[in-house]
Amino acid sequence: MNNYVIIPAYNEGERISQVIAKVKEYTDNIIVVDDGSSDKTFAYAKEKGAVVLRHQVNMGKGAALKTGCDYALVKGAEKLVVLDADGQHQPEEIPKFLQELENNDIVFSYRKESEVMPLVLRFGNNVINTILKKTCGGHIKDSQCGYRAFTAEAYTKVRWDSRDYYMETEMIIKASKNRLKYSQIPIETIYSDKYKGTTVIDGAKIVMKMVGSKFLK
Repeated sequence: MNNYVIIPAYNEGERISQVIAKVKEYTDNIIVVDDGSSDKTFAYAKEKGAVVLRHQVNMGKGAALKTGCDYALVKGAEKLVVLDADGQHQPEEIPKFLQELENNDIVFSYRKESEVMPLVLRFGNNVINTILKKTCGGHIKDSQCGYRAFTAEAYTKVRWDSRDYYMETEMIIKASKNRLKYSQIPIETIYSDKYKGTTVIDGAKIVMKMVGSKFLK
């Protein structure tokens, strides 16, 4: 099976080398999308042997992931795993995602209950999860967790338009509309000293877009 791992990265020069080294234990098909970094993310990722695509300016996580996934499909990818570059997603979990894809179109993950996750993020995630359930049905335990996997065919059906963090929610909505078969697996909850990800403002934007998509059906 032609498996690819796609890693969007923005100013992750301090961690990208270690992440790539761990991913290499499971596949050599690694695509890093440097989303307009101003540090040495591009150089370090290249040095570690990943295919590195580069945005000249920061376009957002959704745009970076789409660039990487589109490229993987051109290269013949059959299964795609997407994970973050900041060390919050353990590459050791990759085999579980690939195994789940044997019987599913898409695999979502959810972070285990932990005090490590900041309270404001736990609250925000619960709000988004609840609204998402009401707008598109189903129950995704952790809609904002970006560690996911999907088949090439599934990607063509959930390919998102969003350039920002809403892409993770948009993917779920499109998976529901296309009646894709999915599973959910637990992953470890890890946060670095300097959290980078969905902020309170991002969360508010996600909620507004979800509500808007409900009325635009």
